[in-house]
Amino acid sequence: MREASGISAECTLACVRLEEANALGERDFVARFGGVFEHSPWVAQRAWKKRPFRSADALHEAMMEAVVQAKNDERLALVRAHPELAGAEANEGSLSADSSSEQGRLGFLRLTSEELQEMARLNKRYRERHGFPCIVALRLHAARASVMEEMKRRLANDSLTEMKNALEQIAHITRGRLERLVDG
Repeated sequence: MREASGISAECTLACVRLEEANALGERDFVARFGGVFEHSPWVAQRAWKKRPFRSADALHEAMMEAVVQAKNDERLALVRAHPELAGAEANEGSLSADSSSEQGRLGFLRLTSEELQEMARLNKRYRERHGFPCIVALRLHAARASVMEEMKRRLANDSLTEMKNALEQIAHITRGRLERLVDG
């Protein structure tokens, strides 16, 4: 979303102009963008080689291309690096700042004990069936109930379909994170 000034309304104070991002050396680029993909700085490192980026969309496309071109075990590790919704990381307070903000917006960090038990059951069933956490782009949901319904629906899918779904959801999540980091 753009305001009249041309600056993204999503962009935060930590925002960097696209020209500045393109001028960063590899180490600084990875330091700035390595957290966009949860605990997977290798995505930013590989995308850096595709500079210069003509837009934030082009930067995101380069990052997603790095994911698509990655080995299967790297993609699986990327998916497994994501925390469960209202899971152990949330209970321990060890979520990344982005994940904490995303989960907090829909109230996943302040569930009742009954809601926590329901989420624990959903997370356990999903992980046992697919071998990785259920990834949902919370930015696409207005309420926690729709997230939980999506999780229940996706439990019936096969694991190959769910890996595809996970990567699609990661694309939505990371696009939102980039909107908060890059102006341009």
